[in-house]
Amino acid sequence: MTDPRSPILLWFRRDLRLADHPALHAAAASGRPVIPVALCDEGVEALGAAPRQRLGLSLAELARSLESLGSRLILRRGPALDTLRALVAETGAGAVWWTRLHDPLSRHRDDAVTDGLTGQGTEARAFPGHLLHEPEAVRTGAGGPFRIYGPFFKALRARDPGEPLPAPQRPPAPDRWPASDRLPDWRLDAAMNRGGPIVAAWQHPGEARARDRLDRFIAERIGGYATARDYPSQDGSSRLSENLTLGEISPRACWHAGLSALERGEAGAEQFLKEVAWRDFSHHLLFHSPGIATDHWRPEWRTFPWSRDADTPLVQAWQRGRTGIRLVDAAMREMYVTGRMHNRARMIAASLLTKHMMVDWRVGLKWFEDCLTDWDPASNAVNWQWVAGSGPDASPFFRIFSPEAQSKSYDRQGLYERTWIAEGQAAPPATALAYFDAIPRSWRMSPREAYPEPVLDLAAGRAAALAAFRARRESSGEAEGNP
Repeated sequence: MTDPRSPILLWFRRDLRLADHPALHAAAASGRPVIPVALCDEGVEALGAAPRQRLGLSLAELARSLESLGSRLILRRGPALDTLRALVAETGAGAVWWTRLHDPLSRHRDDAVTDGLTGQGTEARAFPGHLLHEPEAVRTGAGGPFRIYGPFFKALRARDPGEPLPAPQRPPAPDRWPASDRLPDWRLDAAMNRGGPIVAAWQHPGEARARDRLDRFIAERIGGYATARDYPSQDGSSRLSENLTLGEISPRACWHAGLSALERGEAGAEQFLKEVAWRDFSHHLLFHSPGIATDHWRPEWRTFPWSRDADTPLVQAWQRGRTGIRLVDAAMREMYVTGRMHNRARMIAASLLTKHMMVDWRVGLKWFEDCLTDWDPASNAVNWQWVAGSGPDASPFFRIFSPEAQSKSYDRQGLYERTWIAEGQAAPPATALAYFDAIPRSWRMSPREAYPEPVLDLAAGRAAALAAFRARRESSGEAEGNP
């Protein structure tokens, strides 16, 4: 039986906050000593370069927040089960608690940790908090998972997620703290090379910055959000994705802020709520269909003639922002400098790769996984399959974004493009020049070069994609609308 006075190891992962943290709230209320822990485990080791660096920035902020409460963040490196077992032995902890995650890697790891700890008599307990509602909680009328977003949002909208929890004032501390690694020794920014400081300067890590960002958005910009969010040169979005992916702010806090704005009559509030709910929908899909992270959700797309070669000149031009298609190149460069990319620009860049270039969406997914500081395993996979047409409730393949038309509609003055593309400008802005300081020297790119001609004919690429789509549809006998 667990000693009711024994410490609780509170394992932080993608819940790097103090407020509205159900596991921390329960641990602090228990009266037992609480030992916050973060691991550089198999989940962290699997992260791409930019997400790893961003995690390090967040962990540093969490450590400072805990210290302000008289607590500490204990850092250890190694496989999760082995490392937690060692900490249990060192501290006499009777329980390990954490916030539940839903991606395949986390579920496999957490199942192994649960089995290993309970097998030795240590309590292992997972709490909600990463989503508004756990994936099993939102069900269709028939009791199954949702596949279409509209009905999912309606069902989620009818559920009360509960009120956000306050941060604990001072969690009970143990009599003796275990030893901790030094965060710099983990070298979470190593893979970023010379681009690390450039990308880091664009980040807003930590709970305090996340809360300030939400408050400013609700106070100043949510009214115009439904329209302004489509224009990449405008500061029209919440920019909370980097904070949500690491749990520096809870989705419940965002949801209640959106509801309050809706009650005040703010025009963009409903759209904001839909975006928060889309995150839940992505995790709902990933939980019920784990294969969506690595394979086409719709099996009929497995025979589609996408290229999976990531080393072609065409793919490299896309990765390096040298396609000669300005809106797409601006988007790819924005990501390399800031670790983020405007949402509409993401759709256009993804459409160019999967449709005009006929490259498998997983090639793009892996590149984004390495470059985005707001990378999320569910959103990345679901959004890529949505654009490609192979996912649930996806955009039909024959709806192919025209980068030229999108540029005219959403960047008519070329402000976004000039912000990120230096070539051809007599006095390029610092944002555009920063790209050349961030990229590998081996790419041999210079702002003094001429801007490239388009690497493909957009009309011909669109026609080839539609022909391949028709051939796939006819061979499968499928009725899927008309291009």
